[in-house]
Amino acid sequence: MLYRDALKKAIDELMEIDDTIVILGEDVGFYGGNYRVTDGLFSKYGEKRVIDTPIAENSIVGNAIGMAFGGLRPVVEIMTVNFSLLAYDQIVNQLAKIRYMSGGDICIPLTIRMPQGVAKQLAAQHSQSFERIFASIPGLKVFTASDSITAYYGLKQAILSDDPVIFLEHLLLYSQDFLFYEINDFDITKQRIVKSGENITLVSCLKILHDSLEAVKEVEKKLGITVEVIELTSLSPLNLDLVYESVKKTKRLVVVSEEPKTGSFTSEIITKVMENCFYYLDAPPLRITAEDTPTPYNRKLELFSIPTPDKIATKIINWGREHGL
Repeated sequence: MLYRDALKKAIDELMEIDDTIVILGEDVGFYGGNYRVTDGLFSKYGEKRVIDTPIAENSIVGNAIGMAFGGLRPVVEIMTVNFSLLAYDQIVNQLAKIRYMSGGDICIPLTIRMPQGVAKQLAAQHSQSFERIFASIPGLKVFTASDSITAYYGLKQAILSDDPVIFLEHLLLYSQDFLFYEINDFDITKQRIVKSGENITLVSCLKILHDSLEAVKEVEKKLGITVEVIELTSLSPLNLDLVYESVKKTKRLVVVSEEPKTGSFTSEIITKVMENCFYYLDAPPLRITAEDTPTPYNRKLELFSIPTPDKIATKIINWGREHGL
């Protein structure tokens, strides 16, 4: 199933059974969405439930918060995570705080969907990843969708949550076709093993997860080992029990992200593993990230600035050989 179709399927199925669910965003209605996620929903549910908005992210989120106050369950589409900064005050000072400040009396069942990451030559203002920013805000749930399974089941759980959810997607995944099958007990708050292995634990999410899976083939071939790959589906709440179990088995940890290295969410993963599994580790953890630079427009420089499958493989192979593999 195409990634974008999995997202639409989740929204459509819930809108059919719950008329309090409404969609807001730029071009989500008549045009069908900039990434075709909402294609067909405008004609099916009408303009009162699929609402085209002005280009005004702060107002979009502010209006959605008001709708949630009034008993609706809004799903907001922000065109890219870069533009969410225009709504940052609403997200941080209103959306994330209201339930706490009301003593739990006011729920804000609001989901904000938005793609992030480096696409192809969209330059510095359209190529950012903000896991570290949103996951650091108490009061927000933060989920990621790396394939059609987490897109479908994860978005459903986000929309049905009575807490506000930041739902992170990736610009280059919408047209990707992923294996899709039914999972009865899927829980996006628990991380997911996508490949079993014995010698290295690799943690990642979104598009870079697939780049890592590609790199792992070369790593296993060159080092003669197996790598366990874990998809990071939930950044907040952050339940790393599956990662701890894996690290205790493999004795080694690699975390891969498209974020710049300094202050990236990879640091949080590694810190928690060090706090809980220090004496199980046979090597210092390895983090592979983008460079600490705005993403260049030039394609060669863009690729130089971010992890690619060949760079991921080379770094893991060199690190593995240095530490006894």
